Amino acid sequence: MMDIITKFKNKRVIYLSPPQTLAFSFLVFIVLGTILLKLPIASTTYISWLDALFTATSAITVTGLVVVDTGVDFTVFGQVVIMILIQLGGLGLMTFAVLIVMVLGKKIGLHQRVLIQEALNQTSIGGLVRLVKILLIFTFTFEFLAFIILSLRWVPEYGLGYGMYTSLFHTISAFNNAGFSLWGDSLSGYVGDPIVNLTITFLFITGGIGFTVLADLWSKRRFRTLSLHTKLMLIGTLVINVVSMLLVFTLEYTNPATIGQLSLGDKIWASYFQAVTPRTAGFNTIEIGDMTTTSIFYLLMLMFIGAGSGSTGSGIKLTTFIVMILATLSFLKGKHETVVFHRTIKPHVILKALAIIVVSLIFIFLTIFTLTITENASFLMVVFETISAFGTVGLSMGLTGELSPIGKQIIILMMFIGRIGPLTLAFTLAKPKKSNIRYPEDEVFTG
Repeated sequence: MMDIITKFKNKRVIYLSPPQTLAFSFLVFIVLGTILLKLPIASTTYISWLDALFTATSAITVTGLVVVDTGVDFTVFGQVVIMILIQLGGLGLMTFAVLIVMVLGKKIGLHQRVLIQEALNQTSIGGLVRLVKILLIFTFTFEFLAFIILSLRWVPEYGLGYGMYTSLFHTISAFNNAGFSLWGDSLSGYVGDPIVNLTITFLFITGGIGFTVLADLWSKRRFRTLSLHTKLMLIGTLVINVVSMLLVFTLEYTNPATIGQLSLGDKIWASYFQAVTPRTAGFNTIEIGDMTTTSIFYLLMLMFIGAGSGSTGSGIKLTTFIVMILATLSFLKGKHETVVFHRTIKPHVILKALAIIVVSLIFIFLTIFTLTITENASFLMVVFETISAFGTVGLSMGLTGELSPIGKQIIILMMFIGRIGPLTLAFTLAKPKKSNIRYPEDEVFTG
């Protein structure tokens, strides 16, 4: 007996860092989702283990890329599994863990707060529980209201049961920026429908703007008193959406395969929807593969930028992009500090933004390089598929269903990296250590 106790005491305990815990939790739910989707009651036809894994990964990472038809090849049970995975992956597994702890009436410990900090990409552990509460209130309120609105639109068309069910599915998919749809052509059948366009875009723009921004707006409500992050997100989102809408409208205006043959009103709705959806939403009302090369190239940039920090979306994040633009302008003007709205952006934040972009580009380059070897597709289709997977967008030019088994595995890995974040993965693998040692400076010639 003593020997057993001695062995137990000497047993090595493995402690996971917050990034490792976050990555591991996603892996656990990917495996669980794969098993559930592989069950006979989950599908109407044979689905391979690889396709089940691809679908589960796409759902938990809220990407929306599909290798099988969600509305045809999965039963209601399978679709509900996908819906639950989307909700878990969009809000964050740690958020639901906190919800369970609060329901049980237990306190949130320091370790749990650190995990929440990592999951929501926050800079401190102060006020995290309050942020999670606001996050949950906003989420369920917006989803409930959108569900009611879409039900009023789709129940008369599809009947009470299916109308409410499809409203719930698309509501959860939209708010969590997943892009999953029960229809093979996504929302193309509602290209000029104001209710569907406004409701769906409101959901994924709100979900993608970031819960920190929503909490800040809720508590302050005046632009002057908002945090710098919130100001940059609001202005950046408005500018990029307006510019994108005008560009898509102009570039696709005479394209008969997309909006060229639509009425002026439908052209405006289609341009608006397709301008705001590439930043991780994944829905589409026009065929992506039929868009002009210039438009597709612009969509690549939007997908790479992605949504807001601490949101249901991915990409490098809009504030990362803005910070690098501002830092570059400051350098060109000969300034030693980056200042915006009378606030100085910390050098650490600029370095982090640079690291995010560089690491992201490395992963994207390696994925594109590999897919050009394994896939029989045009270079543009490969690039689009890669960046769509990285940004967990879900848009495709038609390559997803034609991927080889190796290609599917590569995209699965890319979706996983895109959701947990390239820096989180780097920290998980590298285990960085802080050092108090400083070395003398020296000159390195650049440019």
